[in-house]
Amino acid sequence: MKDGTDHPKELDCKARGITKTFVQGPTRLEVLKGIDLDLERGEMVAIVGTSGTGKTTLLQILGGLDRPTSGSMFFNGEDIYLKGDHKLSQFRNRTIGFVFQFHHLLPEFTALENTMMPGLIGGLDSETLMERTLKLLEQVGLAQRINHKIGELSGGEQQRVALARALIMEPALLLADEPTGNLDPATGTKVFELIRKMNRELGLTTVMVTHNHELARRMDRCLSLQDGILKEAILAS
Repeated sequence: MKDGTDHPKELDCKARGITKTFVQGPTRLEVLKGIDLDLERGEMVAIVGTSGTGKTTLLQILGGLDRPTSGSMFFNGEDIYLKGDHKLSQFRNRTIGFVFQFHHLLPEFTALENTMMPGLIGGLDSETLMERTLKLLEQVGLAQRINHKIGELSGGEQQRVALARALIMEPALLLADEPTGNLDPATGTKVFELIRKMNRELGLTTVMVTHNHELARRMDRCLSLQDGILKEAILAS
């Protein structure tokens, strides 16, 4: 992995007019109502808001996991939603890393194998992949736990594996959805500090959905999603 002064991937990321409407029978639910968002390379952005406001939906659209009802998502001038599903999947694998509240690790595999998975899917050669994997697991403090299966790791260790897995393809953008939500406060703070450390060292643009206002205040910018609109947020101390 390279540091922030020589990162292999630049990022010019813009969301324009993103809407998302869910329709069930006669019911229409407008979750996102024309979201505009510019992300700068290397910044760390928090998105806060009450449960059910669409924060996860927005994150999934920013990352190409879900398509908007309307609007565009530009990466380096290209609207990713003009891509077909296969090309979009390839783009996600190369460009975006994801960390979720529920880590979604594969319990039958070790920390090493889970971390390697996106690289195997992305077709990295085995030598490069192994070198990256071992270095990442060392960076997240798991050098002595690489051959442990997921059930043998603590909750905090599992999230560190999930972070290493998210970074294995050296993405330009990291999207984190309540990555500390299932952890006790002390462990959650350690995971957050690790994400921030990676953000700073790798020049990695990071967007994190969180209910934790204390953590949100420590990021470069904080946005609030309310009634389908994304606004700058000022959090009380």
